[in-house]
Amino acid sequence: MLSVPFMIIVFNHQGFSQEIIVHMAVATGMATILITSMSAVRTHHQHGSIDWKLALTVSPGMVVGGLIGGSFLLELFNTAWLSLFFAFFILYSAWQMYLDKKPKPGRELPNPYGIFGVGVLIGSVSSLLGAGGAFLMVPFLIWCNITPHVAMATSSALGLFTAAASVLGYIYGTWNKVGLPEWSLGYIYLPAAICIVSSSVFTAPQGAKMARRMNVRQLKKVFALMLLFFALFMFNEAYKALVVNH
Repeated sequence: MLSVPFMIIVFNHQGFSQEIIVHMAVATGMATILITSMSAVRTHHQHGSIDWKLALTVSPGMVVGGLIGGSFLLELFNTAWLSLFFAFFILYSAWQMYLDKKPKPGRELPNPYGIFGVGVLIGSVSSLLGAGGAFLMVPFLIWCNITPHVAMATSSALGLFTAAASVLGYIYGTWNKVGLPEWSLGYIYLPAAICIVSSSVFTAPQGAKMARRMNVRQLKKVFALMLLFFALFMFNEAYKALVVNH
């Protein structure tokens, strides 16, 4: 969520085509998640925060969704609509987090078919947004009465599965696409991915440690404010693509 808007700014300064700029930011962002999430997952695992049984139950659907979104769905959206799609989803997530609604005491996770369907949906959406899926998976797990700290740690592990599937989908779906910048692997811009990974692989564990020290209300408020900022940025990108560039 943070890397996609940042890379859009950088790619604009580098003069990349507006037709692919958001697509490349999304794919490159997901490629960085594939590496940085390993570091965060390791930290969460060391503290016993990840529910691996739950992660392995949800992961098949997210892998399928990531492959579908990366190899097929991303190409269906132009820059403006992809930006709007990004903005509306994270705005909805921010609103849900800010409201801090309490789940019903008796609510539980759905049956295996329901979990698979949720995984496919979140995996597909995540691959379209270049995000690991925590912005949807965390609220869903909390809604099902999974504690917030476990929900965040488990979602971090699920992001690893989603990122791997999505990256394969991006590469497969855009392997022979013309007009991409040099040093691109499909929509993945390797120089940007390397720069982000080289620094964030060290800071991701610090974020995982901070998450454990913060209380539930603080986590939700911080998450909501970050998502709101990113939503506003992406609405502006959609406006530029729809109005300014036409």
